[in-house]
Amino acid sequence: MTVFPGKGYNEIKVGDTFGAAVTITDAHLVLAAGLIGDSHPLHINQQFAEQTRFGGRVLHGVFTGAMVGGPVGTFFAGTGIAYLEHNCRFTNPVRPGDTLTTTWTIADKIDKPRHGGGLVVLKGECRNQKNEVVVEADAKMLARNV
Repeated sequence: MTVFPGKGYNEIKVGDTFGAAVTITDAHLVLAAGLIGDSHPLHINQQFAEQTRFGGRVLHGVFTGAMVGGPVGTFFAGTGIAYLEHNCRFTNPVRPGDTLTTTWTIADKIDKPRHGGGLVVLKGECRNQKNEVVVEADAKMLARNV
């Protein structure tokens, strides 16, 4: 049972947008280090990180990318067949305390009748609370009709 049914391929149009917001905490950095096995001191050692060009700890890029991709899974909950591509460009660091707002735009639709839906081409942007772009993203989702 899907509690929050997602949008079907036939329900969306080019130009539609969706997204989500989340505030990054220390727990995100610790969780990311454990989940992905990256214990670089830039992420977990404040004294070390203060001596870098970032001036403090920053969230792992891989985990930042996952946070940016999360709204795609929710938007296509129950209708997504496969998340085929996810590419991120990290333009600014993400720090504990930052509130990230991700907005995805449907850039193109490519019908795939054999799959009962089609390929959705997405463009994403994530901004922090200072309105700075921290991630630019591209993605492709194969989604079915409802």
